[in-house]
Amino acid sequence: MSPPPKRAAYPCCCRHLRLPRRPTVPPSQTDWEGGYFPLTMQFTEDYPNSPPSCKFPSGFFHINVYDSGAVCLSILSSGWKPSITVKQILMGIQELFDDPNPMSAAQNLSYELYKKNMPEYRKCVRQQAKKYPSAL
Repeated sequence: MSPPPKRAAYPCCCRHLRLPRRPTVPPSQTDWEGGYFPLTMQFTEDYPNSPPSCKFPSGFFHINVYDSGAVCLSILSSGWKPSITVKQILMGIQELFDDPNPMSAAQNLSYELYKKNMPEYRKCVRQQAKKYPSAL
């Protein structure tokens, strides 16, 4: 019996960053403000030929995050290229906070609220940010 493949998991936190390419929507004016969202990136031995898995805690409320916490982002699946950097992955995930992609919904509840009841969706996002307050 061969040993299981080596894996490395790196916990990090995806904070609502101030990205210079989005200066017209400062984080202080978003519903995600104040959140410090735990993200785990897991790399297999096949990295960089295969993308890392990126997960938030189970039940994380976001259109592009499955109930399991797995992030639904094209560059982590069919759009993966070995040249994609960790920084680019994190920027792609950050972009989902700033601009969720309802065309690639991973969660039914958040999708339905986003499309049909924006005030309730925004309320849930604010509750999510309070659930994971900034450590700073």
